[in-house]
Amino acid sequence: MTGMNHLLGRALVVMAALGFPTVVAAQVNTVSLGSSDQQIWYVKSAAETGTNAKDSQLQTSDWTKAIVPGTTFSSFVAAGKEEDPNFGDNIYKVDRSKYDRDFWYRTTFKIPAAYAQKRVWLNFNGVNRKASVYLNGKLLGNLDGFMDRGHFDITDDAVTNGDNVLAVLVSIPIQPLANVGSPNYVASAGWDWIPYVPGLNSGITDKVFLSASGDLSIQDPWVRTDLPTNAKAYVSLSMQVKNSASKDVDGTLQGTIMPGNIQFSQKVRVNRNSTKDISFTKRDFEQLILNNPRLWWPNGYGAPNLYELDLKLTVGDNISDEKQVKFGVKRYSYDTTGDVLHIAINGTPVFIKGGNWGMSEYMLRCRGAEYDTKVRLHKEMNFNMIRNWIGLTTDEEFYEACDKYGIMVWDEFWLNSNPNLPADLQAFNANAIEKIKRVRNHPAVAIWCADNEGWPEPPLNNWLREDVRVFDKGDRFYQPNSHAEGLTGSGPWMAKDPRYYFTAYPTGLGGNKGWGMRSEIGTAVFVNIESFKKFMPQEKWWPRNEMWNQHFFGPNAFNAGPDEYDQMISRGYGKPEGIEDYCRKAQFVNLESNKAMYEGWLDHIGEDAAGVMTWMSQSAYPSMVWQTYDYYYDLTGAYFGAKKACEPLHIQWNPVTNAIKVVNTTRSEVTDLTASAEIYNLDGRIVKQYSKSAQISSPAYSAGEAFKLDLTPDQTDLARGKKMFASSSQDGDPSATNDGNAQTRWASRYNDDEWICVDLGKTAVVNGVGLNWEEAYAKSFKIEVSDDNSRWQQVYRTDEGRVGQQKIVFPEVSARYVRMHGIERGSWWGYSLFDFEVYQGDVASAGLSDVHFIKLKLAGKDGRPISENFYWRGNKRKDYSALNTLGKAELKVQYKTTKADGKTYVTATINNPVSSASAAFGIRLLLTGATDGKQILPAIFSDNYFSLMNGETKTVTIEFDSNAVGKDGFKLTAEPFNNHIVRK
Repeated sequence: MTGMNHLLGRALVVMAALGFPTVVAAQVNTVSLGSSDQQIWYVKSAAETGTNAKDSQLQTSDWTKAIVPGTTFSSFVAAGKEEDPNFGDNIYKVDRSKYDRDFWYRTTFKIPAAYAQKRVWLNFNGVNRKASVYLNGKLLGNLDGFMDRGHFDITDDAVTNGDNVLAVLVSIPIQPLANVGSPNYVASAGWDWIPYVPGLNSGITDKVFLSASGDLSIQDPWVRTDLPTNAKAYVSLSMQVKNSASKDVDGTLQGTIMPGNIQFSQKVRVNRNSTKDISFTKRDFEQLILNNPRLWWPNGYGAPNLYELDLKLTVGDNISDEKQVKFGVKRYSYDTTGDVLHIAINGTPVFIKGGNWGMSEYMLRCRGAEYDTKVRLHKEMNFNMIRNWIGLTTDEEFYEACDKYGIMVWDEFWLNSNPNLPADLQAFNANAIEKIKRVRNHPAVAIWCADNEGWPEPPLNNWLREDVRVFDKGDRFYQPNSHAEGLTGSGPWMAKDPRYYFTAYPTGLGGNKGWGMRSEIGTAVFVNIESFKKFMPQEKWWPRNEMWNQHFFGPNAFNAGPDEYDQMISRGYGKPEGIEDYCRKAQFVNLESNKAMYEGWLDHIGEDAAGVMTWMSQSAYPSMVWQTYDYYYDLTGAYFGAKKACEPLHIQWNPVTNAIKVVNTTRSEVTDLTASAEIYNLDGRIVKQYSKSAQISSPAYSAGEAFKLDLTPDQTDLARGKKMFASSSQDGDPSATNDGNAQTRWASRYNDDEWICVDLGKTAVVNGVGLNWEEAYAKSFKIEVSDDNSRWQQVYRTDEGRVGQQKIVFPEVSARYVRMHGIERGSWWGYSLFDFEVYQGDVASAGLSDVHFIKLKLAGKDGRPISENFYWRGNKRKDYSALNTLGKAELKVQYKTTKADGKTYVTATINNPVSSASAAFGIRLLLTGATDGKQILPAIFSDNYFSLMNGETKTVTIEFDSNAVGKDGFKLTAEPFNNHIVRK
């Protein structure tokens, strides 16, 4: 490679012309070999090419253009050789045998002239699942696992004055993916939220690039921080320095930390062909003691401040290598007091509000800046954590965006509750170590979790625990099982009556009882009509059919409870008249259930609850389940429900007790607050006798009650004093359970199939029962209702019975007889109850319309609004059909626009005139192109699906990329639910 220095100036011009980043010797020096207009890759199956694919003279005229980083299947889709897999059932029709096999990738590249007299490295950041790498026909080495980094010295093998041929044979993962084929993208063989992906997402799935260095190079620089107090930080640094020369080499390692311009340097000597461990602490350099550091905080707790370390390794007067590392000054701490996992950062308890990512995109097509959009949306929802479920998001840009926006990462390895081991334990463990090394500098990483809903089979649990201890020094917590050991299980995964989330306890699969820390719980989330039409053939729009099931609204996603979701729409808002009506009404189910899920946990903050994460917070595939924004970035009702509930300082209503609480998830107490509540009828007029307000202070990490609304409580007991009877009585009479005496009890025979029943005397609307179990409790039981004491309907079933009080809510139903029917005992005794209550479900409050609205406000001492919240409530609780009597609302919309840094910012005011005949309910703002009418996405709205009483005005801000709009501009419309009512 001698004689190339005179080409340096010309090379920089040529590299710029070719789209390469222009670099000089003093900068981090990499050149991407990813797919671009200049860098073209080709792909073809190994079965069709044979072993000669590695030959440098082979022609690729009949090969398919490949996407790198990407997968083999996505390359064929991009080339138009497969129908759009997002649309209809196209992906289910693909011939899997075409892709479930090994593939060759080929490209050519030139060595940049700027690399003259340097060592040239060919780098791979990830291949799924294995690969053999050839350069100019020579085998450089093998990669084993999608975290296994390839770092090949090609100084002596590369052609310096012509094209180099790079050929990569990629081997598909073996099945079953969980856990035999692990590490891999485990969900690629299909789950209850994505289809089987042909090729199992095999391919060159991460970056490929060239780099250059001198004989000495820096490997895996690692910055750690310790905070004895928040006013002082100790920074420590470690790395390896590799000497690739056949002689000992002396160098100087220089470091600069910004902001602060903190500098240090140290001479190093590395023996020939060896690697040396280097570390620095405050004992070596007092500069590494930071006074009054800028701390990294999660979203809602402070700014996510970042520092940047620039490392230069020089030999003589030349820079041999350079690395840059961003890091945050922070200290995580953890406890499991009360058998509940609690997380604190910088000494401050953090209430976890977050969501699960199944994958960033089901075909691994999420790249680069798109991660910024996805994570930004989580910030806007007031989330502070993303669970990287089974570790299926691997791109560096994901972690960078989480650092930037203050989103902590619950990070996982690649195990899923199966009692089996990876076929290659050593490869699995090597990939686990590589993952820790690759992401440990990111302050966002908060938890290492080993297995989804299970414990790793021996020896992996101990191996992974030790990996975290050694390669992360125990800086983060090791959690072996995603729904046990300090956690309260996972699920359920279907939309529920809001009262469910406030009633002890929302039961999960596995784990401990209570709210506690819940790693996943979620709801089906149907899309808006604009997105629905993008992936659903028109002939399959309506009514619900098998094509919906192919997009996981049916048996394929049974955990999402699509049938129950249907019923919530029809019973709550009236039977939909078509797909547009269905999508519209679905948004209110989305908003109400998702808001209640977070608020139910927040209601118990500081007592039992430590955090909750929705399943899921983003969409990997166009579907109707488990998302907040959808695949196309349309923000659904679920997004705005979660966003409202997760406000740092928040006012909320408990629909079971009617308590109004102020929830504080910030670092500081807030005093001199005014909490107020107003009740409105459908006509948009206030019902003043129900208005209340109170002065309140809100301590950090608390939910304090301001007052209770004077609404008729849900839990009027219909069973008191009514006739009771049972299948048997071993001790006590059945009437002991409804005599008002908590000391008397009834007990059955020592038999599983036993029941106790109350005759209410006449048919009544009921919506729940209260049970107070003695030590002889029912582990599994069901609640049944009947009109005739003969034909029974099950309204509730659980396998999570427990000693003590258990209050159960179910959708309102008419019945005369209500019974608890035991299925399995929790002890060797029979069933024993102190109390059996039945709750009335149609108690109306005087002066309120069949549906009425609860409007909450929280203001500071200066009167400035801090939080507002809005609910709709039925006298027949979940019956909102009276909304269909609302008159049309002619809203007034005005907006102004500004532009800056490639963004367009819209400030819109929406007014419901005082002269309106009724409230404007569920207003949806829609942003479209002025001429083509196409929805502009992504766009970030400060609010949507809001309601305005008569005379009220709402200000909403909107942000989107300016290049998303054509020359004709955009159009903003505001349509309330009222204006789409089908009037007969």
